[in-house]
Amino acid sequence: MAAAHQPELAAFTASKGFRGKGPLSVALVITQHAKKIGLPLDAEKLLTEGGGQVLGLGKGAVQAILKRHDITRVLASEGGRTSRGSLNNMREYVAFLNGLKGKVDLDAIEAFWIERVHEFFAGKPFKIRLDASRSLRMVVRDVILQAVERQKTAPGMYYAGAVLQHLVGAKLDCALGEGKFEHNSFSTADAPGGRAGDFFIGDVALHVTTSPGEAVIEKCRDNLNDGYRPMLVTLQHGLTVAEGLAANVGLGDRIDIFEIEQFVALNLYELGKFGADGRKTAVTEMVGRYNEIVEEFETDPSLKIELRR
Repeated sequence: MAAAHQPELAAFTASKGFRGKGPLSVALVITQHAKKIGLPLDAEKLLTEGGGQVLGLGKGAVQAILKRHDITRVLASEGGRTSRGSLNNMREYVAFLNGLKGKVDLDAIEAFWIERVHEFFAGKPFKIRLDASRSLRMVVRDVILQAVERQKTAPGMYYAGAVLQHLVGAKLDCALGEGKFEHNSFSTADAPGGRAGDFFIGDVALHVTTSPGEAVIEKCRDNLNDGYRPMLVTLQHGLTVAEGLAANVGLGDRIDIFEIEQFVALNLYELGKFGADGRKTAVTEMVGRYNEIVEEFETDPSLKIELRR
């Protein structure tokens, strides 16, 4: 019965990295399909007509399932539909369900995933320790490293990219004042073939990425053709890569490329007027604005930052 499948579910979750809003949305919707049409499932019949998305995977379907369990918070604004790897997640989960032995209690399996949803919403935020003895670059690096480590335990989730994007957005809001440009969720900004930049300010198209590749350099070329000045902010190890890629296509002297730690830390010094108390205030305000952005544009509360003194 139900309890017999708990170890298998736990093992599947761990081995396949079924954590985060995308995989959880897939698990809930496919379990619902199984409840309606029974097992075994045919993965090929669970695709949309074009074959590019999982059938029925959307915000409405996911929220309807959650509502039955008295959960009103939004798990994923697109129901995981735009999550990279959702098709592969679907196929792996279908194979798992089809491979279960004995009587399968799908209500209990749904309850298992609902518990994972509760855990997701209860996820702990990243932490920043405000210590006068530490450099501001290390403060920025620390939260990025936490995101990178968390990402390793949840394949398919891009915590580091989301943190970078919203740190830059919060920093710019603090420097320029709110309302000077638009913010977006990380999934929107990161959608393949999507927006031509993460932020547009004046004549600058600003791109934020953890792993610069040819695609972002091509977006910079498009920006130049459209009359924008492209700017790229990345991690330290991505700096040389981005500079090399830009040089390879003759854009080395036309794209401003910055490393995230310096990009944020130097502005915090300026906002704090290079004083000890001012720096604390600047970091506090930036973290506060960052959390407001996450609250408004993301559905994962564990992306927030807790400031410790």
